Amino acid sequence: MTELAYNILWSWEPIIRSLFRRLDPVLWRDCGYNPVLMLGRVPQATLERAGAEPRYLALYRGACETYDARVLKAPPRADGKLIAYFSAEYGLTECLPVYSGGLGILSGDHLKSSSDQDYPLIGLGLLYQQGYFRQMLNPDGWQQERYPINDFYTLPLVTVKDAEGHDLKVTVKLPTGNVYIQVWKLEVGRIKLYLMDTNIPENVLPQDRDITDSLYGGDIDTRIRQEIVLGIGGMRALKAIGLEPTVFHMNEGHSAFLALEQVRISMRDHKLTFEEALEASRASNVFTTHTPVPAGIDIFDPGLMYHYFSDYCSEVGIDFQQLMALGRRNPYDRDERFSMAVLALNSSAYRNAVSRLHRDVSQEMFHDLWPQLPLWEVPITAVTNGVHLPSWLNGDLALLYDQYLEPDWRDRFNDPDIWKQVADIPDEELLEVHRRRKRRLISFVRQRQHSSAVRRQASSVEVRRSADVLDPNAFTIGFARRFATYKRATLLFRDVERLKRILLNKDMPVQIVIAGKAHPKDQPGKSYIREVVQLSRDPELWKHVVFVEDYDMKVARELVQGVDVWLNTPRRGEEACGTSGMKAAINGVLNLSILDGWFDEAYETSGGWAIGEREPYSDDQDALHASAIYSLLENEIVPMFYEHREQTPREWMRRVKESLTHISPEFDCRRMVHEYMTQLYEPAHLGHLRMRQGQYQLSREKALWNSRVKEVWDRVRFVDAGQGPGGSMVSGKPLPVRAAIELAGLAPADVRVEAVIGRVDSNGHLEDTEVMVLPPVEQQGSVAVFAKDILPERTGRLGYALRVSPNHYDDPLTRPVASLLKWSSLG
Repeated sequence: MTELAYNILWSWEPIIRSLFRRLDPVLWRDCGYNPVLMLGRVPQATLERAGAEPRYLALYRGACETYDARVLKAPPRADGKLIAYFSAEYGLTECLPVYSGGLGILSGDHLKSSSDQDYPLIGLGLLYQQGYFRQMLNPDGWQQERYPINDFYTLPLVTVKDAEGHDLKVTVKLPTGNVYIQVWKLEVGRIKLYLMDTNIPENVLPQDRDITDSLYGGDIDTRIRQEIVLGIGGMRALKAIGLEPTVFHMNEGHSAFLALEQVRISMRDHKLTFEEALEASRASNVFTTHTPVPAGIDIFDPGLMYHYFSDYCSEVGIDFQQLMALGRRNPYDRDERFSMAVLALNSSAYRNAVSRLHRDVSQEMFHDLWPQLPLWEVPITAVTNGVHLPSWLNGDLALLYDQYLEPDWRDRFNDPDIWKQVADIPDEELLEVHRRRKRRLISFVRQRQHSSAVRRQASSVEVRRSADVLDPNAFTIGFARRFATYKRATLLFRDVERLKRILLNKDMPVQIVIAGKAHPKDQPGKSYIREVVQLSRDPELWKHVVFVEDYDMKVARELVQGVDVWLNTPRRGEEACGTSGMKAAINGVLNLSILDGWFDEAYETSGGWAIGEREPYSDDQDALHASAIYSLLENEIVPMFYEHREQTPREWMRRVKESLTHISPEFDCRRMVHEYMTQLYEPAHLGHLRMRQGQYQLSREKALWNSRVKEVWDRVRFVDAGQGPGGSMVSGKPLPVRAAIELAGLAPADVRVEAVIGRVDSNGHLEDTEVMVLPPVEQQGSVAVFAKDILPERTGRLGYALRVSPNHYDDPLTRPVASLLKWSSLG
């Protein structure tokens, strides 16, 4: 039992979870669904009774067989590949609150899906003494925060031991002296997650012990200390454990200081220069940006950076401004602050956004780092997020799938052919499964509302009302997320009178369940919460509008599995991806959403409804979007839900099946992690191996070559760029393209000459472009000629521009920041 309890495989394997629940359902709930705490409290008599029960023993055997199948590893890979995944937060299970929101949930799902596919990955993060805050509402509806202490010894965690059997500890040096870090281990199926803790006796200063006190708490000084521990301390923890990753994945910029530690180690152990070490580390680093707005990026003042990194500069023998340049958009601006995102971009060969639309937003946000490139060529790719289906799919629906899908569907989540069989499920059975989950949701909400009312000593009327909120037969809208202002949580309440007419329709009643937290320092977000809570106490609306206190994974799971429609209203372009709508969709809940993040890709096959168009957000859209929501609810969504009231709403169920069929495989986390492995991890692993060969000979050569190219680049120029196509082009007719370039002593192989071909718009700019590489065909002295007959795929008025750049990367997506590039004029 202990081995099963200390691997959180139970969080997504129902048979293992039921093993603990069957022991004592009440104790299981009271222990916060934490089997380690539960086993410490369960009476011996209960264990003995279960051990004598044949049905329980059969369940135990089944749980052990599942555990062995899901955890026992295959032999180590011959290629030595190992990915180190760094994240500031992980949302894995309710009892381990070291997450705040979507970033943490995504990190947890990333580890779980990697375990399911037996990928060679380990996680690194921080173990927060208090985690993220617990939310309480005062009688006025204002958010209050409390910070319960995590008792690590009653959680499914163990301390990592060194060779002598002592707790393993590493150190990082801060201006106040050495900070000691204890390393804990959490088993996530086959994956190990290492979490670092500074709240230990060896740290005498309170500010050192408090580094891992709370997630996203404290001031900017605390934040930089946390990120030093995560990035630099994480690298040292890996070395102390004896692990040698070949790929380093920075999930957001919080861990980007790991690149500085990579450079320091390479300079010390392999006698590389700073430039050579940076070249070597870049090859194995992957950076994922989740932030669609500059305000979401951690930035540090030069004085703060000098305070913490002046000793580092002395140790590696570089000027402080050379270090600062790695984190500045303009490396020559000494007043510019240090950006963790820019550091991550500078120190990673592979960079990705988390949806296709977010890639476009990120390319625009970071365009000034590659100013010579067209916007669409800024080297940031997209891997759209996914959700771990076994963690978020409701058990009733899974049992229904057991009856109608292929027997091995649980092992083939991302196989589209499996999900085509959803069409075979009778509408009536699928509808009844959802109604059962809605009844469960309403029971859960009523219990939470009653407990909340009693705690804050609400009036007897409010306490009684808490048992009667919501109607199991009414159309139910769900909205749950962080109450950041860009998510526009109050958009639905913009016209209260019109909303009341929708909610209070006696023939077609509607109700709304809302949950979410605002950051403790986000006063506008807190005001939004208060506004919603006050409205939920309106004498006409108390039964129709409910705010569920203390949003966490448990609340999220109940909501995405039990409501009828999931509402999402961010300003378009400001939701990097969003995954709550995916979780709802795989449970047969239809989406009503702005075309942002993942839904911009999924809308046409989601069965849901779009709010607004695919256009950039502007302030005047708030009223338009609110009106669109009301109109859709009044004229289409609610009438469709109540169609054939005594029978089955066929069109509604058709949309539900469309959602299940398409969203389940396309936005499952297995697809996401597979894309990371094939598109980013595998190339980074191979890049690491190439760099390491011959005592890092390639990185030495690249750094030397870079230096030589920079010396002469001012003299590289176009001598002749051809005449251009002239007039209109017909498809299939070859277009001769030629360029003569003064190479200033470089060889033709040292440069890459490309023709960017496209239609010429009314302003004389190229659009709908394609890029073709021109090979060298002759050389006369220092001038080389590059030429090719090109067959354009497009017709009409075409033009092209020629450009030349150093040929020092294998893939355009790995193009370094501030790459050298020169253009000819438009041909």
